[in-house]
Amino acid sequence: MQEALYIIKTLNSKGYISYFAGGWVRDYLLDHPSEDIDIASNAPPEVVESLFPHTIPIGKAFGIILVIIKNKQYEVATFRHDIEYKDGRRPSKIEFSSPEIDSKRRDFTINGMFYDPMSEEIIDYVNGREDLNKKIIRCIGNAHTRFREDRLRMIRAVRMSARFNFEIEKETKRAITTHAEELFPSVAIERIWQELTKMSQYQGFKKALIMLFEFNLLQTIFPGLKNLSLDEVKDRLSIIDDFPHRSPVIVSILELFPEFGLEQKQDLCRYLKLSNRQVDFVTFLHNGIYYIKNENKIDDHSWAYFYANHFYELVIDILAIHVKAEKRKDFLLKHEKKQKVLQKYIDRIKNNDPLLKSDHLKLCNVKPGILMGQLLKEGEKISINKKLTDPHKIIEELKKTKLWPKK
Repeated sequence: MQEALYIIKTLNSKGYISYFAGGWVRDYLLDHPSEDIDIASNAPPEVVESLFPHTIPIGKAFGIILVIIKNKQYEVATFRHDIEYKDGRRPSKIEFSSPEIDSKRRDFTINGMFYDPMSEEIIDYVNGREDLNKKIIRCIGNAHTRFREDRLRMIRAVRMSARFNFEIEKETKRAITTHAEELFPSVAIERIWQELTKMSQYQGFKKALIMLFEFNLLQTIFPGLKNLSLDEVKDRLSIIDDFPHRSPVIVSILELFPEFGLEQKQDLCRYLKLSNRQVDFVTFLHNGIYYIKNENKIDDHSWAYFYANHFYELVIDILAIHVKAEKRKDFLLKHEKKQKVLQKYIDRIKNNDPLLKSDHLKLCNVKPGILMGQLLKEGEKISINKKLTDPHKIIEELKKTKLWPKK
């Protein structure tokens, strides 16, 4: 806050108007003040750059300069008027303007207010404070125009409605439904995923996803949902608000596709352009579901590797949510006990320290190569499943397999 006030005072001292803007003002009026402060000013971007020693021109063409003070970053944007939107996401041309005109180019009334920290005054040209008191999400001006300008605003409206438990005003609702199928190609899937991620950080993620479906946005993002009824979507999402808070967003999205096999889940991850780590997580989660459903068919070797995986603790907590509440404690206790029984093998796996090593096989005239790798892997499996602690006994068992080289 002090750094933001310093920026305001510096701009004011040079004769420029400057305010806190947008989301910070909204949250301040909701009694949720934060350190995430954006600043709007009539100072041109070149002036902002000249007044502060550490700046980054992150959007200079749109009048946006990032000012960095004591490792804290603040966006300083020049009041502007957006002239022309061609791609359904960003203006292709702007003009610098006044605070009133700047406020009326913004998305929703509750995000269109300014705050002067020097006079402690709210500057509201769009009746944002009134809508905030009424708990309403309303587009500034014509809703159809706002969404044609930036189609991502449709998803933002749902996110804010779910986050604050606000009603979306009827004309804004109508415009979202009208333009929902125009989401692509204007909006990149990465930006949509960022919005879904933000939604998941607050209570009511299930409500947000259901609203997206009601507005025809969810099935635009995921065409495979088009033939589902609202009741089916609600049923599939019934447990997601109970998932551990640290669960990746994809865990909740996968609940919409219970029939998906592993390859389809991985394809979904690629469609959403998720990281390799998230793909690995989805793969491990899928295998975990299979293990739980077929637990009596899974050998100790497989369970040991399952428990040794760094995703295990989160995945077992996620899987527990799928168990009836009255049986959940027993489910977790059973795996805790099984894990303790296998702990020494789990530790060996984590430390990459198998009982049977390449030196043992070399003494049996097995040469380094693909076969040795296969024998070492099979030897580890045998040692865990048969509870063997002597490498020589493991080799005796290996000699009974088809892998062992014939003389």
